[in-house]
Amino acid sequence: MEWLSLVLFVCVCGFLLMGYPVALTLAGTALMFAGIGVLFGVFDASYLLATPSRLFGIVSNQTLIAVPLFVFMGVVLERSKIAEDLLVAMSSVLGRFKTGLGVSVVLVGMLLAASTSIVGATVVTMGLLSLPTMLKRGYSPSLATGTICATGTLGQIIPPSIALVLLGDVLSSAYQKAQLDMGIFSPESVSVGDLFVGALLPGLILVIMYLLYLWAVSHFSPSQVPQSGQHNEHASLSQLLKALLPPLILIIAVLGSILFGIATPTEASGVGAVGALILADIKKTLSLDTLKYVTRETTKVTAMVFLILIGASIFSLVFRGFGGEELLNDFFSQLPGGAFTAVLLVMVIIFLLGFILDFIEITFVVVPIVAPILMIMGVDPIWLGIMIAVNLQTSFLTPPFGFALFYLRGVAPASVKTEQIYKGVMPFICLQLVLLCMMAIWPQIITWLPSVIY
Repeated sequence: MEWLSLVLFVCVCGFLLMGYPVALTLAGTALMFAGIGVLFGVFDASYLLATPSRLFGIVSNQTLIAVPLFVFMGVVLERSKIAEDLLVAMSSVLGRFKTGLGVSVVLVGMLLAASTSIVGATVVTMGLLSLPTMLKRGYSPSLATGTICATGTLGQIIPPSIALVLLGDVLSSAYQKAQLDMGIFSPESVSVGDLFVGALLPGLILVIMYLLYLWAVSHFSPSQVPQSGQHNEHASLSQLLKALLPPLILIIAVLGSILFGIATPTEASGVGAVGALILADIKKTLSLDTLKYVTRETTKVTAMVFLILIGASIFSLVFRGFGGEELLNDFFSQLPGGAFTAVLLVMVIIFLLGFILDFIEITFVVVPIVAPILMIMGVDPIWLGIMIAVNLQTSFLTPPFGFALFYLRGVAPASVKTEQIYKGVMPFICLQLVLLCMMAIWPQIITWLPSVIY
């Protein structure tokens, strides 16, 4: 009755498309199928006995403590208007160049991605701050919206990314399971820090590709950019440094402590949370109302993540109880082309699921099922994690269902048409596909730096 596992997966996707809550859909649908399976004698109810130990493992997982702390850091920085000050200062200094404002948006978005790690928050913040200014200065709506959407999704790949924290925890368990299945009883481990290091070069390459695209547009399609730069005479390098140094020091403190082995990602997230509070206090934006807002938003995101994780854990137990894991294992092993075809198929499936599921659901539902199978076939876990992250980043940009497009549509002026947003993101989607191909052809883009540092 292994086919019931596939019916279970299809039903979950169907209920999600109908708008039901993700966590409750995962757990509820799985338990409903389990009950039917027990009734007809095709499901062993003993699989559900593992639920308490799994839930205890979730709430006692040290790695996942980094999630609320990184969310807390990001919300504090967003609330303290550090990104707004940085964008104003950088655009003033670079405004003398034709694409100076566009370059400022990309660079500030990169720093904001490394600070907040939340795609939706970055897209909305950059849309509110920079889109009206870009349109006023003469940028075409498609170029302006495309730049903001693409830059906003950098939070998916640039560390310290919440997506990489969750992926790292899931891949660590999957890697150990794969090694045990292969008869390796002293398994190696992969950590969140490994993914952070592996994502550095791809993230920087993607930012450089964005900047080169803006330069190319200014030379080959000058009608899409202002005819001349607008320089603010009152802006100075000291103003830029004053706005740039605080978040930069915080990012270096967080990432540096991880890269040099001074702290684990969980400990570094604590450094980031405290550092964000210090920066907010220095800017005189730290108040009781701010703390209430930050605490409330952090609690919402954290509760959502852990509730989805609990639902996904129950789903995976039932999926495995119906024999879904063996079914997929047999299917992948019979594919022509071996690991290459298997990875390609998984990437296509994850890309399509990115239209209807957030990265949290995909990380907790899909990755635990397919990752052990791919790792048994010889796929490097760090390479696989970064490929999945960039793949989801591309999916979040792709019309008509990309999450980043919905976020920007919600804050964009009515004069900006949805078709213009779709048109604007297409070149950036192509750039991300190029990066995916580069990482597939040259895995060293991902694996080289972790091998040197660790």
